[in-house]
Amino acid sequence: MTPRETFLRLVQGISAGRWDELADLYAEDAVVEQPFAVPPAPSRIEGRTTVAAHFARAGEGPLRFRVRDGAVVHETADPEVIVTEFTYDGEVTTTGAVFTMSNVQVLRVRDGLIVSSRDYHDHAALGRALGAS
Repeated sequence: MTPRETFLRLVQGISAGRWDELADLYAEDAVVEQPFAVPPAPSRIEGRTTVAAHFARAGEGPLRFRVRDGAVVHETADPEVIVTEFTYDGEVTTTGAVFTMSNVQVLRVRDGLIVSSRDYHDHAALGRALGAS
């Protein structure tokens, strides 16, 4: 699976709410960094088991995401690395509040598995949708 195909499976899985399948897209020793994460969200997640627990918590929460058509995938000089730009349309299921969330991810994919990811998600948009000031 190419890096592009792996990314598309990831965002399609998130959009479909298949949280329990997403960790299978990550290498056993994967590292995910979220520089813009707002506590209590971790800014660094290490290992497939921890990634699986992260997605399990997300699946239990009141947030639903659907990736918009038009995700842009930039190929780089390194065949393992892509840079993605995309937007989620989100909903807080407990309140019906809707929001938009911009995202940029830098993914390194080896043998079809994500080995590292730097995720620049608009966590402030999530906070506003959840009523944080």
